[in-house]
Amino acid sequence: MIEAAFDKSDFLAVEANIDDVNRLDIQKLLKSAVYMDGSTLDKHVSKKTLDIIKEESDRLEMPVEMFYNQKPWFLGLTLTSLELVKSGYNPEYGIDKYFLNKATGKKKVLELESFDYQLDLLSGFNDDEQELFLLYTLKDIKTLVQEVDNIVDAWKSGAAKRMETIIEKNSIEDRGFIPLYEKLVTNRNRSITIKIEDYLKTKETYFVVVGAAHLLGPMGIVQLLREKGYVIEQL
Repeated sequence: MIEAAFDKSDFLAVEANIDDVNRLDIQKLLKSAVYMDGSTLDKHVSKKTLDIIKEESDRLEMPVEMFYNQKPWFLGLTLTSLELVKSGYNPEYGIDKYFLNKATGKKKVLELESFDYQLDLLSGFNDDEQELFLLYTLKDIKTLVQEVDNIVDAWKSGAAKRMETIIEKNSIEDRGFIPLYEKLVTNRNRSITIKIEDYLKTKETYFVVVGAAHLLGPMGIVQLLREKGYVIEQL
Protein backbone atom coordinates (compact mmCIF):
# COMPACT_ATOMS: atom_id res chain seq x y z
CA MET A 1 0.00 0.00 0.00
CA ILE A 2 2.86 2.39 0.81
CA GLU A 3 4.60 1.49 -2.44
CA ALA A 4 1.36 2.10 -4.36
CA ALA A 5 0.98 5.52 -2.72
CA PHE A 6 4.53 6.38 -3.76
CA ASP A 7 3.90 5.23 -7.34
CA LYS A 8 0.81 7.45 -7.60
CA SER A 9 2.58 10.54 -6.26
CA ASP A 10 3.94 13.39 -8.37
CA PHE A 11 6.66 14.52 -5.94
CA LEU A 12 8.83 13.04 -3.20
CA ALA A 13 9.43 15.35 -0.23
CA VAL A 14 12.16 14.54 2.31
CA GLU A 15 13.66 16.45 5.23
CA ALA A 16 16.94 16.84 3.34
CA ASN A 17 18.05 15.30 0.06
CA ILE A 18 20.93 13.08 1.20
CA ASP A 19 21.64 12.14 -2.43
CA ASP A 20 22.46 15.71 -3.37
CA VAL A 21 25.88 15.82 -1.70
CA ASN A 22 27.21 18.25 -4.30
CA ARG A 23 25.37 21.05 -2.54
CA LEU A 24 27.01 20.26 0.80
CA ASP A 25 29.49 22.94 1.79
CA ILE A 26 32.32 20.81 3.19
CA GLN A 27 34.18 23.81 4.55
CA LYS A 28 31.09 24.99 6.40
CA LEU A 29 30.52 21.48 7.78
CA LEU A 30 34.08 21.28 9.08
CA LYS A 31 33.89 24.71 10.72
CA SER A 32 30.59 23.76 12.35
CA ALA A 33 31.54 20.24 13.45
CA VAL A 34 35.16 20.44 14.61
CA TYR A 35 37.34 22.92 16.43
CA MET A 36 39.54 24.71 13.93
CA ASP A 37 40.99 27.31 16.28
CA GLY A 38 43.18 25.00 18.34
CA SER A 39 40.47 24.44 20.96
CA THR A 40 39.49 20.95 22.12
CA LEU A 41 36.45 19.25 23.58
CA ASP A 42 37.76 19.32 27.15
CA LYS A 43 37.63 23.13 27.09
CA HIS A 44 33.90 23.11 26.39
CA VAL A 45 32.39 20.35 28.54
CA SER A 46 32.56 19.40 32.21
CA LYS A 47 34.91 16.81 33.70
CA LYS A 48 31.87 14.62 34.42
CA THR A 49 30.96 14.62 30.72
CA LEU A 50 34.57 13.90 29.76
CA ASP A 51 34.61 10.91 32.12
CA ILE A 52 31.48 9.51 30.43
CA ILE A 53 33.06 10.03 26.99
CA LYS A 54 36.17 8.18 28.20
CA GLU A 55 34.00 5.25 29.36
CA GLU A 56 32.32 5.15 25.96
CA SER A 57 35.60 5.33 24.06
CA ASP A 58 36.93 2.43 26.17
CA ARG A 59 33.79 0.43 25.39
CA LEU A 60 34.26 1.12 21.69
CA GLU A 61 37.98 0.31 22.04
CA MET A 62 38.90 3.66 20.52
CA PRO A 63 41.33 6.25 21.97
CA VAL A 64 39.37 9.11 23.52
CA GLU A 65 41.76 11.58 21.87
CA MET A 66 40.10 10.73 18.55
CA PHE A 67 37.03 12.63 19.72
CA TYR A 68 38.71 15.71 21.18
CA ASN A 69 38.57 17.84 18.04
CA GLN A 70 34.82 17.26 17.59
CA LYS A 71 32.26 19.71 18.91
CA PRO A 72 29.77 18.15 21.37
CA TRP A 73 26.78 18.13 18.99
CA PHE A 74 28.80 16.39 16.27
CA LEU A 75 30.33 13.92 18.71
CA GLY A 76 26.82 12.97 19.81
CA LEU A 77 25.93 12.09 16.22
CA THR A 78 29.28 10.33 15.71
CA LEU A 79 28.82 8.06 18.73
CA THR A 80 25.22 7.27 17.76
CA SER A 81 26.30 6.35 14.21
CA LEU A 82 29.19 4.20 15.46
CA GLU A 83 26.88 2.29 17.78
CA LEU A 84 24.24 1.67 15.11
CA VAL A 85 26.70 0.71 12.35
CA LYS A 86 28.52 -1.63 14.75
CA SER A 87 25.20 -3.38 15.36
CA GLY A 88 24.40 -3.79 11.68
CA TYR A 89 22.25 -0.73 10.95
CA ASN A 90 23.24 0.72 7.58
CA PRO A 91 22.16 4.28 6.64
CA GLU A 92 21.98 3.10 3.03
CA TYR A 93 18.83 1.18 4.02
CA GLY A 94 17.02 4.17 5.51
CA ILE A 95 13.47 4.87 4.31
CA ASP A 96 14.46 8.24 2.86
CA LYS A 97 17.37 6.66 0.96
CA TYR A 98 15.12 3.88 -0.33
CA PHE A 99 12.55 6.25 -1.80
CA LEU A 100 15.19 8.67 -3.08
CA ASN A 101 16.62 5.78 -5.08
CA LYS A 102 13.17 4.92 -6.41
CA ALA A 103 12.52 8.54 -7.35
CA THR A 104 15.69 8.88 -9.43
CA GLY A 105 14.75 9.92 -12.93
CA LYS A 106 11.04 9.54 -12.17
CA LYS A 107 9.96 12.15 -9.63
CA LYS A 108 11.09 15.59 -8.59
CA VAL A 109 12.55 15.62 -5.08
CA LEU A 110 11.60 18.44 -2.71
CA GLU A 111 13.19 19.31 0.64
CA LEU A 112 11.13 20.13 3.71
CA GLU A 113 14.27 21.55 5.26
CA SER A 114 17.85 21.29 3.93
CA PHE A 115 21.31 20.23 5.05
CA ASP A 116 22.18 23.87 5.66
CA TYR A 117 19.14 24.36 7.89
CA GLN A 118 19.88 21.25 9.93
CA LEU A 119 23.56 22.10 10.19
CA ASP A 120 22.80 25.66 11.31
CA LEU A 121 20.33 24.34 13.89
CA LEU A 122 22.75 21.91 15.51
CA SER A 123 25.87 24.04 15.29
CA GLY A 124 23.89 27.05 16.55
CA PHE A 125 23.52 25.51 20.01
CA ASN A 126 25.61 27.23 22.67
CA ASP A 127 28.14 25.21 24.70
CA ASP A 128 25.61 24.29 27.41
CA GLU A 129 23.03 23.12 24.84
CA GLN A 130 25.66 21.14 22.92
CA GLU A 131 26.81 19.42 26.11
CA LEU A 132 23.20 18.60 27.00
CA PHE A 133 22.68 17.12 23.53
CA LEU A 134 25.83 15.02 23.93
CA LEU A 135 24.88 13.87 27.43
CA TYR A 136 21.41 12.91 26.22
CA THR A 137 23.07 10.82 23.50
CA LEU A 138 25.44 9.15 25.95
CA LYS A 139 22.78 8.50 28.60
CA ASP A 140 21.07 5.69 26.72
CA ILE A 141 23.71 4.71 24.18
CA LYS A 142 24.22 1.26 25.71
CA THR A 143 20.54 0.48 25.11
CA LEU A 144 20.31 2.45 21.87
CA VAL A 145 20.21 -0.56 19.56
CA GLN A 146 17.48 -2.29 21.57
CA GLU A 147 15.40 0.89 21.56
CA VAL A 148 15.87 1.31 17.80
CA ASP A 149 14.90 -2.36 17.33
CA ASN A 150 11.72 -1.70 19.33
CA ILE A 151 10.89 1.38 17.26
CA VAL A 152 11.44 -0.52 14.00
CA ASP A 153 9.23 -3.38 15.20
CA ALA A 154 6.48 -0.94 16.17
CA TRP A 155 6.81 0.87 12.82
CA LYS A 156 6.65 -2.36 10.82
CA SER A 157 3.48 -3.46 12.63
CA GLY A 158 1.87 -0.01 12.42
CA ALA A 159 1.72 0.26 16.22
CA ALA A 160 1.74 4.05 16.32
CA LYS A 161 0.83 4.33 20.01
CA ARG A 162 3.59 1.93 21.05
CA MET A 163 6.11 3.81 18.91
CA GLU A 164 4.95 7.11 20.43
CA THR A 165 5.44 5.73 23.95
CA ILE A 166 8.99 4.59 23.16
CA ILE A 167 10.02 7.87 21.53
CA GLU A 168 8.42 10.08 24.18
CA LYS A 169 10.03 8.07 26.98
CA ASN A 170 13.45 8.52 25.42
CA SER A 171 12.95 12.14 24.40
CA ILE A 172 11.30 13.99 27.26
CA GLU A 173 11.79 11.77 30.30
CA ASP A 174 14.55 14.14 31.38
CA ARG A 175 12.80 17.47 32.03
CA GLY A 176 16.04 19.37 31.49
CA PHE A 177 16.10 18.19 27.89
CA ILE A 178 12.66 19.62 27.03
CA PRO A 179 13.89 23.08 25.82
CA LEU A 180 16.32 21.34 23.47
CA TYR A 181 13.61 18.91 22.34
CA GLU A 182 11.51 21.95 21.42
CA LYS A 183 14.26 23.16 19.09
CA LEU A 184 15.12 19.74 17.69
CA VAL A 185 11.62 18.41 17.13
CA THR A 186 8.62 20.55 18.09
CA ASN A 187 9.58 23.77 16.32
CA ARG A 188 10.57 21.82 13.23
CA ASN A 189 7.23 20.01 13.30
CA ARG A 190 5.46 23.35 13.02
CA SER A 191 7.50 24.51 10.04
CA ILE A 192 7.25 21.14 8.27
CA THR A 193 3.48 21.16 8.81
CA ILE A 194 3.26 24.54 7.08
CA LYS A 195 5.17 23.12 4.09
CA ILE A 196 2.88 20.07 3.94
CA GLU A 197 -0.19 22.28 4.12
CA ASP A 198 1.15 24.23 1.14
CA TYR A 199 1.43 20.93 -0.75
CA LEU A 200 -2.16 20.05 0.16
CA LYS A 201 -3.39 23.26 -1.41
CA THR A 202 -2.15 22.18 -4.85
CA LYS A 203 -3.63 19.61 -7.25
CA GLU A 204 -0.52 17.44 -7.24
CA THR A 205 0.16 14.45 -4.96
CA TYR A 206 3.15 14.51 -2.61
CA PHE A 207 4.79 11.52 -0.94
CA VAL A 208 6.36 12.85 2.27
CA VAL A 209 9.08 11.04 4.24
CA VAL A 210 10.08 12.27 7.71
CA GLY A 211 11.52 10.72 10.85
CA ALA A 212 9.04 8.93 13.10
CA ALA A 213 9.58 11.37 15.98
CA HIS A 214 8.09 14.15 13.84
CA LEU A 215 4.80 12.32 13.28
CA LEU A 216 3.81 11.32 16.79
CA GLY A 217 2.42 12.93 19.93
CA PRO A 218 0.28 16.01 20.64
CA MET A 219 2.80 18.27 18.86
CA GLY A 220 3.53 15.85 16.02
CA ILE A 221 2.80 16.65 12.38
CA VAL A 222 -0.21 14.32 12.26
CA GLN A 223 -1.94 16.04 15.17
CA LEU A 224 -1.01 19.52 13.92
CA LEU A 225 -2.65 18.73 10.57
CA ARG A 226 -5.73 17.32 12.31
CA GLU A 227 -6.07 20.55 14.26
CA LYS A 228 -6.10 22.39 10.94
CA GLY A 229 -9.09 20.29 9.86
CA TYR A 230 -7.39 17.67 7.71
CA VAL A 231 -8.50 14.03 7.89
CA ILE A 232 -5.56 11.68 8.52
CA GLU A 233 -5.81 7.99 7.74
CA GLN A 234 -3.17 5.43 8.71
CA LEU A 235 -2.51 2.97 5.89
